[in-house]
Amino acid sequence: MKKSVSVLILSVTLGCLNMDALDFAGVSKSVISISADASTGLDEIYVLDSTVGATASFTAASASANTRWYRFSNLGGAYAEEITQVTRNGAVSTINLSSGDMGYIVESGDRRYCYWVVDYSAHYLDLTSVSISPEQDCDRLNLNFSGRADAIDYYTINGRKMELSRDIEVDYTTLVFSEDDFSYNQTQTRTTLSHISSTFSIPAPLCDTHVTLTGDRFLTHWGDAESITSDSFATSSVAAESRATQSTVTNDNEQSDGNDGLGGSAPCEITFEAAVTDAAIFREWQISKTADFDIVENSFNQLEFTYTFNESGTTYVRFVANNAAGTCEYIGATYDIFIGESRLEIPNAFSPGSTEGVNDIWKVSYKSLVKFECHIFNRWGTKMTSFTDPSQGWDGKYNGKTVPAGTYFYVISAEGSDGVKYKRSGDINIINFTTRSTGSGGSSAE
Repeated sequence: MKKSVSVLILSVTLGCLNMDALDFAGVSKSVISISADASTGLDEIYVLDSTVGATASFTAASASANTRWYRFSNLGGAYAEEITQVTRNGAVSTINLSSGDMGYIVESGDRRYCYWVVDYSAHYLDLTSVSISPEQDCDRLNLNFSGRADAIDYYTINGRKMELSRDIEVDYTTLVFSEDDFSYNQTQTRTTLSHISSTFSIPAPLCDTHVTLTGDRFLTHWGDAESITSDSFATSSVAAESRATQSTVTNDNEQSDGNDGLGGSAPCEITFEAAVTDAAIFREWQISKTADFDIVENSFNQLEFTYTFNESGTTYVRFVANNAAGTCEYIGATYDIFIGESRLEIPNAFSPGSTEGVNDIWKVSYKSLVKFECHIFNRWGTKMTSFTDPSQGWDGKYNGKTVPAGTYFYVISAEGSDGVKYKRSGDINIINFTTRSTGSGGSSAE
């Protein structure tokens, strides 16, 4: 005689109410309860060490409530089958759990509750060994795994397959960059895997290390976690960080070209620094006049160096690194250093000692002068002063005393970052202003 089966057709839009939980008996380890995402339509997911010989019980709101049980598989709740063998004791109804993973629906009164039960004995974790794969790349560490750590799947009320993560812990050491001390430091790192196949990968460690697998979260909960460790892994991956710091020069007579980036007026001094990981054996700073670095005009092997930019136009700088075998390469960001064209403007008058801080030093106005020489004479050819820094000037003094008002003469020889050569000469007029009282109590200038 064919056994009849009652099938419950559920509307997928009704869902289940997140309320009462199930109670279990006949299990040797504590039941793990996991909250299900609302989108699954499940109220709870339960993980049992084994469902063999186990029972599940539901307590209704009252003994008079009509409680009915259903089970569903990967087809979802729309094809749930009613369970007819139910033991009732007042408000408590109990069923024998099916072997293996299964979904259950409880209807009590006008409410419905949905659950998924995982039979962990069907997914028992076995960590046998983990080893380094002979085939590696620069970004990922490939590993070989033997044992059992398959995916634990469950199904929503709509029959959609989901994965219940095992949270297998993968521990290893890598290098992490610290901005505070601008260096890479060894750091113990942990990532988690939902399951493990015969081959898997993790981000490539940046230093030599071992890889340890521990888990899973269910065995850890029960105090039976397993752990295995690989042989030592020799890193070949390369990473680096770089930075450029421009020396700040504030000269009140140096012109600005409005450039907010690196560069500006020559000579421009910039310090370049790089921090690298262990496998970066080949290290080089490259300087080029072309953005694609087809031609490298200068290169430096040290991690830190200071360079003075004297040529107008844009110069490009970047840091590159490779491992010993040349199989993993790092190419850093390109720094664009723009040096503007040279300028030289020469005033012809100033008034030292008249109003403090106002026009009391004779200075040229300039930009991007890489060579400079200035000599100042009086009308009889006596040299008043000389200087080779265009940011400097003449305070109108000779041998510590302010010279008389009148005409003086300058001779300037300079060269710009753009190769322009300057040969300038001319007069400087010193104007001294004095004040005298007027009859009305005011003053007039002479």
